[in-house]
Amino acid sequence: MEAELKTPILDRVKVPADMRGLSMGELRQLADDVRQEMIHTVGQTGGHLGSGLGVVELTVALHYVFDTPRDKVIWDVGHQAYPHKIVTGRRDRIRTLRQPGGLSGFTKRSESEYDPFGAAHSSTSISAAIGFAMANKMSDQPGKAIAVIGDGSMSAGMAYEAMNNAQAAGNRLVVILNDNDMSIAPPVGGLSAYLARLVSSRPFLELREMAKKLSRHLPAPLHRAASKTDEFARGMVMGGTLFEELGFYYVGPIDGHNLEQLIPVLENVRDAAAGPCLIHVVTQKGKGYAPAEAAADKYHGVQKFNVITGEQVKAPAKAPAYQNVFGETLAKIADTDPRIVAITAAMPSGTGVDKFAKAHPDRSFDVGIAEQHAVTFAAGLAAQGMRPFCAIYSTFLQRAYDQVVHDVAIQNLPVRFAIDRAGLVGADGATHAGTFDITYLASLPNFVVMAAADEAELVHMTYTAACHDSGPIAFRYPRGNGTGVEMPAVPQKLEIGKGRIVRGGAGKIAILSLGTRLAEAVKAAEVLEAKGLPTTVADLRFAKPLDEELIRRLATTHEVVVTIEEGAIGGLGSHVLTLASDEGLTDGGLKIRTMRLPDVFQDHDAPDKQYDTAGLNAPHIVETVLKALRWNDAEIVSADIVGEVRA
Repeated sequence: MEAELKTPILDRVKVPADMRGLSMGELRQLADDVRQEMIHTVGQTGGHLGSGLGVVELTVALHYVFDTPRDKVIWDVGHQAYPHKIVTGRRDRIRTLRQPGGLSGFTKRSESEYDPFGAAHSSTSISAAIGFAMANKMSDQPGKAIAVIGDGSMSAGMAYEAMNNAQAAGNRLVVILNDNDMSIAPPVGGLSAYLARLVSSRPFLELREMAKKLSRHLPAPLHRAASKTDEFARGMVMGGTLFEELGFYYVGPIDGHNLEQLIPVLENVRDAAAGPCLIHVVTQKGKGYAPAEAAADKYHGVQKFNVITGEQVKAPAKAPAYQNVFGETLAKIADTDPRIVAITAAMPSGTGVDKFAKAHPDRSFDVGIAEQHAVTFAAGLAAQGMRPFCAIYSTFLQRAYDQVVHDVAIQNLPVRFAIDRAGLVGADGATHAGTFDITYLASLPNFVVMAAADEAELVHMTYTAACHDSGPIAFRYPRGNGTGVEMPAVPQKLEIGKGRIVRGGAGKIAILSLGTRLAEAVKAAEVLEAKGLPTTVADLRFAKPLDEELIRRLATTHEVVVTIEEGAIGGLGSHVLTLASDEGLTDGGLKIRTMRLPDVFQDHDAPDKQYDTAGLNAPHIVETVLKALRWNDAEIVSADIVGEVRA
C-alpha cells in the first residue's frame, strides 16, 4: 500500500531556474513536495533516507539563492543528495535510484551538470570547493563554490586541512556545516536566528571591516583587544571562534528547516564582499517522516519499505551477516583475553563492532570518520602489548594506506585488520567496492593476508588473527549474509600460510580459490567433472604468505591451474604467477590462468549480476578452463555451460 502522492509545486519545477520566481509560501510547499517524492522513491528502491530528509529545505534554499549550475554545490559524501537530484532535472528517473542502469545513490559527474564533483566517501567537499573557487578566481570567471558538509564528516582531518587553506578563495567559497547529530551548537531559537541574519548582513560586514581598519591605528594592546572583541562576542553566542581562527567568517547556528531564516542568510553570504564564509545550519535527520524521526538510526540506510507504516521489507536471512559473525566471535574471544580491543571509524554496526561494544564497552572505540587515526591508534595499542582489531571497510581503509605502511608494516606491529565489504557490494557501486585491498596489502613486507570463503572460515580467521602476535595480519570478508554452512562450536587456529583441498586432489584441472568465489569454483568443478575433466578445488585461505607447497604440488600434477579472487589485478593471481615464474613451474607446459575483477570501476547492480559482468561466476570458470585446454568448441558450448551450471 502506498499513500497518494500529490506534488503541485514540484510538478512545475523541472530545474532550479523554475523555482526562482516562487513565493515563500510556494517554496515551503515545494519542500514538502520534494520530501514526499523522496519518501515514496526510497520506499520503492531502498537507499539512504534520513540524511536526505534532513536537507530538503536546505536543498531548496541553495538552488533558489545560488545560480546553479554556474555556482557549484558540492555535497559531502553525497548520500543526502536525493532531494538535489529531484530538483535538478532527474525527477523522471528518480525511481531508478540505485537500480541497474539507473541513477547513482551518490553524486556523479557523468550524471548531471548539477553534480560538479563525484562523492561517496566523506570529508572531501571543502577541498574540492576550494579548487573550483580558486580556478574561477584565477581565470576571473564568475561563480561560487558551496560545500555542504555534515558534522560527522567534520571529524576527519581532511576537512580541517582544507579549511586551513581556504582563505585565498575569499568570498567565492561558502561552507555549509550541516549539524544533524553531534549537537555541537546550542539550541536554535529566535535570538540565534536573528543574530545569524544580522552578522551576515552587508551593513554589519562593512561596519566590521571599518572597525578593523580603525583599530590598526590604535596602540598595540588596544588594537589586539579590539580585533578580538567581535570574534569572541560571536564565539560566545554562536560557537564560531574555531572557524574564525581557520580564516572563515562564521554565521550561525540557524534552523535548517526554516526557509524564512535560511534564504536571507544565504542571500547575504552570496552578496558579501568578505569571505570565505561558514554557515552553521542545524537540521534533523529523518525530518518530516514520523517512522524515520522515531527510529534510532533515523532510517539512515533502508531496504524497501511501506510508505504508510514505515515497515521495511526484509527477506528472512538464511545465514548470519558476515559483520555480525565477526563482531560476535571477537566478543567471545575477548571474554578470556583482556588485551583485545576493537576500533572502528564511524561504522560500528556496519563492521559488527557494535556487537563487541555491547559486551566490552570499555575496549571498543569509534574514532569517527578518521581512518588514518584509527590505524595509528591501533599501532600504538599494539606497541604497548594490546591486541587491537581495526575493523574498517576495504574501500575506506584505502584512506589510511600511508599509516598501514609506515606506522604498522615497517614497524612490524601486530595490528589486526578486519576488512569488511571485500569484493563487489551491489547498489553502492564502485565507490564502496572492496576491490584493491589484496593488492595493496599483500605487496607489503611483514603482512599476513587472509580471505574467508564462508562464515565458518571467518570465525577461524578472527581467532587466528587474535593469536597472531608476530606482525600485522588482515582478513577480508564480503558484505551481506553468509552461505548457511554449519558454524563451528570452537574456533580453530589456522596454520599461517596453509590452504586446504576442498574437492578432489588429482586430475587435469586445479582451481585455486581465495575468498567467497569458492562456492562458484565447486559448481564449476562439477560441470567439468561431467565433461570428463577431473578437477581439484583448493581454498588457499592466504594471499600472503602463499601455500607454496600446495601450489607447487597442484602445479606439477595438473595440466591447467586457474586462480580466482574477488580483487583487482596485482592480487593472488599475480603472486601465484610470480611463484610459478621464479620456480620454473611453467617450463613444462603448465597452463596458468588468473581470474580477477576487470580493470574498470563497475556500476551498481545486484552483486551476483556484478560478478557475472566481471566474469567470475561458475560458467566463466568452466569457459576459462576449456579455452586453456583449447577445446575447439569452447565458444560454442559457453552458452550451454551457463544452463548446466545454473540448472
